[in-house]
This record gives sequence, structure tokens and C-alpha cells, in this order.
Amino acid sequence: MRPLQNHERAFTLIELLVVIAIIAILIGLLFPAFKAVQNQARQTQAKNDLTQIVNAVNAFYTDYGKYPLVTTDNKIYGPTGSLNADLFYTLRAVASGANAGDVANPRKIVFISPPDVKDPANPRSGIGTAAATVGQYFDPWGKAYNVEIDGGYDNTVANPYTANAGATPNLQLGVIAWSLGTDGSGATAAASGDKNTGVYADDVISWQ
Repeated sequence: MRPLQNHERAFTLIELLVVIAIIAILIGLLFPAFKAVQNQARQTQAKNDLTQIVNAVNAFYTDYGKYPLVTTDNKIYGPTGSLNADLFYTLRAVASGANAGDVANPRKIVFISPPDVKDPANPRSGIGTAAATVGQYFDPWGKAYNVEIDGGYDNTVANPYTANAGATPNLQLGVIAWSLGTDGSGATAAASGDKNTGVYADDVISWQ
């Protein structure tokens, strides 16, 4: 008698294509959930960064009896105002820009110490190091953080939003900070729009 032969059955082309299709469908279903989780993590990081920024500016005020680099009321550092690099040179005790020679922070106190960005060409979550972005503090989506400071020393700053973000037209605070969020668009000046609508809805703010 001849011994029985074991024949291993291989996948047919159709079965292989079905498996690939199922995998593609699963990836398609999971990708939006992954993106949502990733964006939530970035929002949490931005919120933490903003809290640290506000605390750093307030700590500067406590140590020096004035706010850093404020020359006008409701001074905004950010994408459409003055670049925030000079503000963070001062808060980081880096002798450069407006703090050259440590003139703005003569005691060389480090009030905040964010990391450098990992990719200088695509700055996110840290201090820019490329020539065009050097010294600026970027949010997790790649836009510079906005910081508004009370240069009139009356404990009020103009609210960047018209509704759903605290008292309008002014907030009873000395400093606020915010990120433009996922879309990189939003409030860039006083009374820009309703916080709950349009490009403003994904902005991350320090005061709520």
C-alpha cells in the first residue's frame, strides 16, 4: 500500500484578495477613530502648554513687578501680532532678540522651558530652530501660540471671541493664551468670532 500524502492547501488568489479587502475595510473604519484620539491628545498637550505659558508670564510679573516686553495695552504675540519669539526668549532666559544681553530678564530666571521642535522644517510642539522660525513656540499643529498681555495694567484684556468664551468685550485677566487648533485658523484679534462656530470651534484657550 502506498502511504497517504499530505497536501497543504494554499490560499487562492480570490481568497487572498478577500483578506486584503477585509483588512482595508478595517483600516478604513479604525483610521477616523485613531485621528480623533490623536487630535484629543494634541488638544490636551496644547491646553497644558497654554497653562504653563500663562503661569510663566504671571511668575515674571511676580518677580519683576511688570509683564515681559509689554509696550501697549492688549499686546498680542502670535501669528498676526508680534512674533512670540521675543516673549519666549525673555521667559526662557535666552540672551537673544528683545532679551539680547539679558536686558528684559536680567536675573536670568527660567520661567518656562519647552523643548526644541523635532523637525525644524515642520515645527510642532516646541521652540522653532530653523532660521524662519527660530525662537517661536509652536503648538502641536504647527502654528505659533498666541499670547495676549495686559499692557494697561488694569487687569483686563480684550476677548478674542464674541461669544461662548467668557466675558465680552474684555476678560478680567492679566494674560491669556490660545492655540488656533487643528485647522490653524481662528481668533487672531479682539472679537474675532463666536468660539463655538466655524474656524473658532477647535481653538484651544487657556481661560476655560
